[in-house]
Amino acid sequence: MTVINTLIPFISAIISFIFAFVIFKRYSQRRGPHLLLWGLGMLFYGIGGFCEGYFGAFGWNPLIFRMWYLFGAILVAAWLGQGTVYLLAKRRTANILMVVLGVASLYAAVRVFSAQLDPTLLTSSVHTGSELSGHAIVTPGIRTLTPFFNIYGVVTLVGGAVYSAWIFYRKRVLLHRTIGNILIAVGALAPAFGGAFSRFGIPAALYLGELIGATLIFIGFWRATTPIEEKYKQTAPEIVN
Repeated sequence: MTVINTLIPFISAIISFIFAFVIFKRYSQRRGPHLLLWGLGMLFYGIGGFCEGYFGAFGWNPLIFRMWYLFGAILVAAWLGQGTVYLLAKRRTANILMVVLGVASLYAAVRVFSAQLDPTLLTSSVHTGSELSGHAIVTPGIRTLTPFFNIYGVVTLVGGAVYSAWIFYRKRVLLHRTIGNILIAVGALAPAFGGAFSRFGIPAALYLGELIGATLIFIGFWRATTPIEEKYKQTAPEIVN
């Protein structure tokens, strides 16, 4: 399982970093805080995958673990979701939530990087030590932060994507955005399902869920931002204004 637990996270990291680059490039051209936050969210996703791959290849490293837990386990979903908040909510509401998320993220960073760790706890319960998990954190109160960030991320990212897909579907316009948002919603849920299967003792389930998630979110973003009518431009330019 060492090869699988190394290869899959590294592939996830590569996809995430490429996706982050694409979004940052789009941000440089069009601006918009939602693009900046999505780019940062995918950058965090890539850092998490890289740390998991590093652990699979080289073993325990406290800095790698802290980076994984902060960016991969705590922040990624919330920051992606905050990007969707800026896209759908009123700017004042989005700004207030951004301040709260920023302060909470700084607090989480301080707690994670000052936490006491015990890598032997990775082999406890259903964990074999071949995958990273929060069990290595000894300091109380830190692992309880994770659900708050993740719930916020799921509600905003998945909820926002489903809401957008429904709006476009109901209006029977921009089919590509309906399809893209559905893929984003499914991709955002994939790591959660992977984590659930991992807790039942299925090896590499979490890492596979993260790979599927990164891939579907990437494809969903591309589909949502690429009108289906684009393919007809060369043969029937009068159809698309």
